[in-house]
Amino acid sequence: MIVLLFSSTVVVNAAEDQYEFKNAAQAQTFKELTLELRCPKCQNQNIADSDAVVAKDLRDKVLSLVHEGNSKQEIIDYMIDRYGYFVHYQPPVTPATIILWVLPVIIVVLGFGFIVFRQKKAAKKQQWSAQEEKQLEKLIAQYQRKERHQ
Repeated sequence: MIVLLFSSTVVVNAAEDQYEFKNAAQAQTFKELTLELRCPKCQNQNIADSDAVVAKDLRDKVLSLVHEGNSKQEIIDYMIDRYGYFVHYQPPVTPATIILWVLPVIIVVLGFGFIVFRQKKAAKKQQWSAQEEKQLEKLIAQYQRKERHQ
């Protein structure tokens, strides 16, 4: 039983990636980058947590770039050049991203304005003219006379 338990822990430890760094700053940079970079295959999972082959390749590339002495921003730029803005969880503000954030707000405001405009227009249509008021009173009086006679 103990041998089985010991052998299962060895297998678990062997499956985990172990990376070596020259200093703590490189290790910290690697950790931050793997948490900031998104796996292209997994969509909403960072490369640190993903088991996909492409995530492993990205981790290895980040590791080699960190060992080469590249800065964090240089590595992010390298990854964006190869995989697009999607690979980074914090894409820069560009005209395209501004449109993505502003357009839904504009649509909601225009929709709300349209509804208010339609309500005001409908309210104006519902107002009675003096002639319609007299005709209504006449019809009510006729109906009341008919009710009395029955």
